[in-house]
Amino acid sequence: MLQPVTRHPRRASGGRFAIVASEYNGRYVGAMLRAARAELLAAEVAELKIIRVPGAFEIPAVAARLARLTSPGFDAIICLGVILRGQTTHAEHIGTGVTNALIQLQVETGKPLIHEVLLLENEEQARARCLSKEHNRGAEAAQTALAMAAVMRRLPREPSDNEVPF
Repeated sequence: MLQPVTRHPRRASGGRFAIVASEYNGRYVGAMLRAARAELLAAEVAELKIIRVPGAFEIPAVAARLARLTSPGFDAIICLGVILRGQTTHAEHIGTGVTNALIQLQVETGKPLIHEVLLLENEEQARARCLSKEHNRGAEAAQTALAMAAVMRRLPREPSDNEVPF
């Protein structure tokens, strides 16, 4: 069941955020991008970097580069894309590949990567999840990014190579 986006007004207390968004299926991704951008700007983030890539398959390469930046790094990276299932299994292969790459990258870098690369059955589902203000997954992704940045700030930092962890 499609749940409406619950609004949780958050302040970013600064924070650097990036959005990697596919140009493919631009009508839908563009609407998610606008909603995510509006949510982050309303939270008064210190910096917002938006990078467009040709399609969903290209998102992990750019997300990986951004996740590995250290000085200064991003607090969270939002990945936006729409994959519409067709008559072949190509869409599923792309969706699975992107998901696996983003999971691996998030665990490897410890950087929150917000996965809103949607694999949808049809344009009706895309309209409901991307064009609707009530259900826009771009706004939801931005809220998740803000929440995860706050969680990560509260965690103990990892010791550097020359520090003893205990």
